[in-house]
Order: sequence, then structure tokens, then C-alpha cells
Amino acid sequence: MSEKRKSDRRKQEFSSKLKNEDKLSDDSKPAVLVAPQVEQLNCFFDLRTKRGQLLFFIITVLAATLTQCLPKDAITNMLNLTEEQSQCKTETKIIEKIIRSGTTERPKYVIYGRNPSGGHLIHVHNVLQRLGLEQIDNTTDGWDLMWAHDYPYRKLNLHQLKPHQLVNHFPGSGYITNKVDLSTTEIRYVPKAFKLPSEAQEFKDFALRNPAKLFVQKNNQHRHIQIKKPEEIDLSNNETFVQEFIDDPLLVDGYKFDIGVYTVITSIDPLRVYIYKGDVLFRYCPVKYYPFDADNVDKYIVGDDYLPTWEVPALASFYTKLGFGMKESFDAYLRSIGRDPATIWEQVEDAIRLAILSKESLLANILPRYTSKRNFFEMMRFDLVVDNTLRVFLMEANMSPNLSSAHFKPNRLLYEQVIYNFLRLVGVGSDLYRESFRKRTTDAEAMISSLKNIVVHANRCSEAPCAESCAPEECSLCVSCLSGADLKELHSAYREHLNRGDMKRIFPVPKADHLPVDQEKMSAKNRWMSRWFEAKCQTDSSYCY
Repeated sequence: MSEKRKSDRRKQEFSSKLKNEDKLSDDSKPAVLVAPQVEQLNCFFDLRTKRGQLLFFIITVLAATLTQCLPKDAITNMLNLTEEQSQCKTETKIIEKIIRSGTTERPKYVIYGRNPSGGHLIHVHNVLQRLGLEQIDNTTDGWDLMWAHDYPYRKLNLHQLKPHQLVNHFPGSGYITNKVDLSTTEIRYVPKAFKLPSEAQEFKDFALRNPAKLFVQKNNQHRHIQIKKPEEIDLSNNETFVQEFIDDPLLVDGYKFDIGVYTVITSIDPLRVYIYKGDVLFRYCPVKYYPFDADNVDKYIVGDDYLPTWEVPALASFYTKLGFGMKESFDAYLRSIGRDPATIWEQVEDAIRLAILSKESLLANILPRYTSKRNFFEMMRFDLVVDNTLRVFLMEANMSPNLSSAHFKPNRLLYEQVIYNFLRLVGVGSDLYRESFRKRTTDAEAMISSLKNIVVHANRCSEAPCAESCAPEECSLCVSCLSGADLKELHSAYREHLNRGDMKRIFPVPKADHLPVDQEKMSAKNRWMSRWFEAKCQTDSSYCY
């Protein structure tokens, strides 16, 4: 017991001594006591001491500040982590979404016609698929583009099309392409024609007044054309009409020819018309015109087995050896014999323009039956002939012109370039990825064309009277006077101008054509559209052509 009490006393004395020593400064502590404490208590990050707590706070603040100053993803990269692997984010930012195309969906097209899979449309399929469209068979729904080889409005109900759906024919386009209707149109480029039997007496009177003229009797729907004397014509046949024959044609190497100009209508009221200027289809009769024989129609009527440009001796060197197209080969030949081809092409454009203008009101009256007039566009081919004085005559317009190179393989390039430029013009071909023709996002639409691209007349619209009223006609293009439909129309016109490629606008008439235009005979909408192109021409010369 005595030994136990001595041991307890020694422990109490030692404990008391430690308490007294703890009151001393660190410098005055015996070395034998300081060493164990540094080892046990004075670690920098020991939060049991004030020093540890202070140092921890300072280092934490410094580390947080340093982290904020580092470049983005520096820590992640040092640790070899991806954003998905890193669980610690020092900040949250709202950024614009990056749009990525991770789907194989494409716009859909459908073919309407008696033989939708026939080889006559192979070049249409080729171009559409190169432009990223996918063919489907369902003509009732799900398509973005309907390519109709036959007129579709007699059998299909297309009155309630969705805004993004497009059809390659206007309702009522037959007013232009119907052979009888076009041939009896009173414009200066169409040879005189008479409907049978309703205009039989008018024909007899005209023939009596012009005994030297020849006439052809034409079937309303098919070729079957042949020269006949007035007394030989069956005036009671209501399947035909009779038309004046152009008996002094311009010849190349002795061959008569016709000219096929591919024409696109993108809008009705306001009217916008373009022609393909990359080339023109020239077709030559397979038999030389002289000595003339009215019984040999191959001398004066172009059939399916026509003589192509590369087989006409005077043109072959330009086309085959020098690489020119049909039009440029013809122009070069004409210049070589001292004649100016520009005379022909000015008339060609004017004839097409006047023919379409003469029928526009008929189409405009039909379009209100449909949900929107913006679902339609049209490509047709106008066929014309030229007489020996270089006077141009318009013969017919083809609603679904031949686009097959089955007869003549070299025509493949012409047809595919025509189709490509046509589809680019109307917005089917696009540089932007899309799954459908449905309207793009607002940002994407603005990227293509925005308000600043279509507004005109900055000074006029900022001053009286336009700054105060929309009543004056000259103020109708000011932005405060434009309706939503007007804005859409101008955006369409602007985008067509951007996408026109090898297409030339012939209406509204380009200012550079120096063609007198009677504004008073135009519809209000056509005057409005013409003024917009004129205003754009003042600030951008590309609109002048």
C-alpha cells in the first residue's frame, strides 16, 4: 500500500508540473517536453489548435481564388478527366446549345403519274437524291415534295396542304400549257390560230384575205400536224384547231429547228418568272427543208427522233471540239454568218413573259381555293421557232417537258443541270441540313434572310409622307406598311435571288434589259414587286440583271 501511494503521488506531481509548464512560452519550454507536442499537436492542419484553424482557412481561400483564375477545364485536363467524369463544378454558365445532326432522317418526295418508277424520270430521281431527299410511295401524307409528271389536281385533293409541302405544278397551269388556249392567245408572238368548229367562219375569212398563207391542222392534245390547203381542212373536227404556218424559217445547214426554253414560275400575284440560261434545247428536223414537200412532215415538224446539235455539221465543231452548249454553238454559228443572236433572245424572253402574264389572272383566281398559294411552283418548256428575218414565234408550252435522255445520251447533263438549278431556285435544294421542309428555327431562318435584307427606301420611308401614312403607293414597301404576307413574299424573292444560279429573272423585268414596261397594265401586286426589285437594283447591281 505504501508503494502504491508513492506511485500515485509521483503521477500527481508530474501532472501538476505539466500544467505549469504549459503556461510558459514555447521558447522557454524544455526541449524534452516540446518535441512530443510538435509531433502530436502542432501539425499545420490539426484543427484542434488555433494555428491549424487559421492556416487551414488561409489555404482554403487561396485555393478557391486560384481555381477561379485558372483557364476553363485546366483542372479537369490535369487530372485527365472529361466533363462527364468530373463531379466537381466550380461554376454554372448558361450557354447556347450546339446543334448536332445525329439522325439519318431526310426530306421525303413522292412521284405522281401513270408510271412513277419509269425511266423517263431517272434524272429527276438522281437530282433529288443528290440533294438529300428520300423517295416514299405514299401520296396522301408524309411527303415534303410531290413531283407530278401528270397534272395532279384532277384526282388528288391538294386543297389543304401543310405549309411545308411543295408541288411542282400550279393549279390551273393548263391555261398556259393547253395547246389550243395558248395558240389562240392574242399576243404578237403567237401565229394566228382558230378554234374548231366554233371559229370556222373566222378562219375562212382570214384565209380569203391571205391567199398566200399556209396552214396546219393540229390535234388538241397530240402532234398529228400536217400542212393543208384551206379547203382540205375538216372544219367540223372539234379535236383539232388550225394555225398559220411559218413558211420561211431560219435554217442551219439547211435544217429547220425549234428552240426549247426551260421556264420556272415561282409565284403568282405577284408574278415571278425565271428562265434557265445555262443552255437551251435545240432540235433540228431530220430532213433538210428544201426542196419543200408538204407531204414530208420530217422537213418541217420536229419529232422524237430529231437531229441533235452534234450531228449538224455547222455546229459540231463548236459543240464537240470546243465544248460549248447548244445555245452558244448556235450563237457562234449565227455570228459567223454576220447575224446577231441577241435579236432572237430578246424576243424569246418577251414572248414567254407576255404569254404567262396573259394567263396570270386565271391562275390567280383559282389559287384562293387552296390553303396557301405558296405550296406551288412550276417548270415548263416553251417551244419557239425563228423565221429568216429573225422574228420569233411561240408555238407551245409543255407542262411536263421530256427530261429523259433515252433517245440522246448527251442530253443527260442538260436535263440534270436544268432540274438542279430549278430545285435550288425554289428552295428544295439547300446547303443546310434538315429533316423536312418544315420551317427552320427562328435563328436559322434569320441566318438565311432577315429584315435588313429586304427593306428598301431608307430615306423615303423616314420622311413625309411615308413616315406618316401608308396611303401613297410609293410608301407600300416601307416596313411599317408591310403585312406578314408581304414580308414572306419579299423573303422568298430575296432567297430566290440568292439561289438563282443559272436562272435569269425575266419578270419582274430586270432594269438592265432596257425593255419598256407598261406599269399601268400590271396588277397592283406586280407593280409592288417590280418596284422592290428596282429599289434593290439601286443599291445592289446584281438585282439589275
